Parts: sequence; C-alpha cells; structure tokens
Amino acid sequence: MKFKILFYGIMLSGSLTGPAAVYAQQEPDEIALANSDFENNFYEALKQKGIENYDKALLSLQKCLLKEPENPVIYGELGKNYLALRNLAEAEKAYLKATQLDPKNRWYWQGLYDVYYENKNFTKSIVVVQKLMEWRKEQYQEDLVSLYMYTQQYDKALALINEMEETVGVSEKRTMYKTQIMGEAKYKEPQKEILEAAIKANPKLESNYLDLIYLYSESNQEAKAEEVAKRLEKAIPTSDWAQVSLFKFHLNNNEGDKASESMFRVLESGKIDNKIKHRVLNEFLIFATNNPKYSGSLSKAVDYFEDDKKINVAKEVGKFYLNKKKYTEATQYFEKGLVVKADDIEGIELLLYTYAETGQNDKLLKAATNYIDSYPTQASLYYYAGLGANRLQQYAKAKDWLSNGLDFVVDDAQLEANIDRQLGEAYGGLGDAKKKESYFAAADKLAKNKKQ
Repeated sequence: MKFKILFYGIMLSGSLTGPAAVYAQQEPDEIALANSDFENNFYEALKQKGIENYDKALLSLQKCLLKEPENPVIYGELGKNYLALRNLAEAEKAYLKATQLDPKNRWYWQGLYDVYYENKNFTKSIVVVQKLMEWRKEQYQEDLVSLYMYTQQYDKALALINEMEETVGVSEKRTMYKTQIMGEAKYKEPQKEILEAAIKANPKLESNYLDLIYLYSESNQEAKAEEVAKRLEKAIPTSDWAQVSLFKFHLNNNEGDKASESMFRVLESGKIDNKIKHRVLNEFLIFATNNPKYSGSLSKAVDYFEDDKKINVAKEVGKFYLNKKKYTEATQYFEKGLVVKADDIEGIELLLYTYAETGQNDKLLKAATNYIDSYPTQASLYYYAGLGANRLQQYAKAKDWLSNGLDFVVDDAQLEANIDRQLGEAYGGLGDAKKKESYFAAADKLAKNKKQ
C-alpha cells in the first residue's frame, strides 16, 4: 500500500503533503479505498480526454474534486477539458484556481494564456505573459510585442522592440511592427531626433541607423536617408543591412558598379531574409535589362539562388525576358533553370520555344528528341522535334515525329493545329502536295473553330 500512495503523490504534483497526511491517520483499509477511488476517477478522466470525450472526463474530475477540493492538478485538467470544449468561461475559472493553488507551475499560466488568447482578450493576456516571462523571457517577449500591437500600446511595443534589438537582434516580424509604428504621424519627427541622439550616443548600434533611414525615406528625404546609410557603412563596415539601403540609392543614381557590389554583399549575407534578397535581385534585373553591360552581374547573381527550394529563380528571370521578347537572354536562364530542376516540363517547353524563336534548329531537334525519351507522351515535344527537323529539311523524320505526336494531343486545339501545319510542311518537302494541302486545311479548320 505504501507504493500506491507514493505513486499517487508523484502523479499529482506533490499532493502527499496534503491529503496523504490525512490518510496516515486513518485505518489501512480506509486509505486503500479512498486512494483507489481517487486514482480510478483520475485515470478515467485522462483516458476520456485522450479519446476526446471531454464531457465524460469532466464528470470524473468532478468526482476527484469531492475528494481533494484544493488539488491544483485537478483544476489544471479541468481547464484543459473546458478549453477543448471551448467553454472559455469555465476554463478561465479552472486555470485561475490552479494558478492560485500552485503559482509556480508554468503550465497553469500557459493554459490561462491559451484561454485568453483564444477569447481574444489581449489585455488579460498581457498580464499572464508577463508572468510567463519568469520562465522563458525571450520566447514570451515576442508574444508581448504582438500583444502590445494588438492593444495599440505602441509606446510599450516600440520600447520592447528596441530592447530586443539590442539583446537578441533584428527579426522580420518585429521590423514589420516597427515599420507600422513609425508610420504613425506622432512618431515620425520626434523619432528622428531621438534616433539621431541615439546614434551619437551609441554609433555601433545598427538598428538605430536602419530606423532613421526608413523614416527619411518615408518622408521622401532620400538624400538624408542615403547620408545615414553611408554613416552606417562607415561606423559598422560589416553591416549587411547598410548595403540593402545603399543598393537602392546606387540604382537610383545609375551607379551600376556600386549597385552590383552592394547587391553581392546582400546576397552573400546570412543575416538578410530571402524575401529581401529576391527584391534586390528583381530590382537589379530591371536595371540590367535597361543596361545590358550588367547582364554578367545578373547571371552571377541568379546563381546565388540555385538552392532555393521554393522558387526556380533562373526560370522566373527567363520568363521575364521572354515577356520582353528577348529570346536569347531567356534561353540562357531557362537552361540554368533546368540545371536546378531537370524534370520541369514547363521549363523544358519554354526552352524549346526560345530555341525555335532564335533559330537554333540543331539544338531544338536534339533537345526535343532527347526529352521525348524521358516524356514519351508529351505531345508538345513531338511538335518541337518535327519543327526542328522540318527546318533542317529532314522531312521524313519530321513526318514521323509529328504523326506520333498527334496520338498524344488531348484537348489542345492550338497544339493540334500547329502539328497539322508542320505535317503539311513535311509532306510538302517530301513532294506530296495532296497531303500537304489536307493538313494545312485541317490546321485552318482547327484555328477557325477556336476563334468561334
């Protein structure tokens, strides 16, 4: 029987100091019976909660409360079940009681926080989060910043953000919040003066420069923003964030060499988020399109994104040039894109299209026929193989590729018409004028039906 009492005490977070002391004054049989009833109800509650029968779990827990009305563990379990049922009022009562009985148990406070957050009671959440910071300050500081923003306590949010930038560094989310706060009229002018003073007092704190650059940019004071960025670069030569700002200023000043240098600093940085790197590349892409002498720098920059799992950057740059009808440049990037993802059928079709548009007929025929081996049911590949063969006056091969390709066309009238037209060309090259006219007529009919 001693084992049962000890086990019960461990499971219920130190309840031996209360109820077990009473049991020690009773007869052994009475102790066993009381302990058994409590344990049975408690484990039944855990079982029912585990299979999401929260109402039944609550019934068992109420029986436990009759035995031990001051046991915080029971109130903690009540809170979990009420929260699962979205009975937030009762969940709050249960967790509040648990925190009163055992204020040093972090999980009761966490449960109370979950209730308040679920109920969107952000004001009460703040009080609980401040308590939770006794256990994990850095983790809950992030929550506290968000709660201050939700309750529009911008002064407190800004003070906490600045503190965290000094202690744990910059984060994308906090930067977003800070940008929102700085957009408020009351913060703009006074904040500039505060930041200038802060930079003078601590010239090695990067975040103050960044905030000041943002404020000047928002006020269309680009010259002042650029001057601050240069001060940052001088004060902290290793600052990657300075290069983000300087990159933009160099582009605006048409300083391509300096812009390239800043861009590569940004792309090489482990501190700067990929979204910002993509934005920098996109801006340089537009610049390089208008200044072709920087196409080599652009190509090198694209290589930095080879390991990007979300976006095939080379392919997207190829599409940009394709829309501009700059087919030679598009070809280069579609080839890079297929190095990154060799089985991208859209990328394959785009590459073959640019080969056709640039008259690279040998490459077109060779690439299309090679890809047919890997994708034997892809009708467009047969079209490009036939197109390349026709242009190289290999009409018999073209006829075979195109005839085979027709078998794989499904609900694509445009592709079918293109294949028919190339079949007409192939038969014309082979001297069969009748079939040539037949396929041209079929192509014209498909085109006409499509317009209708």
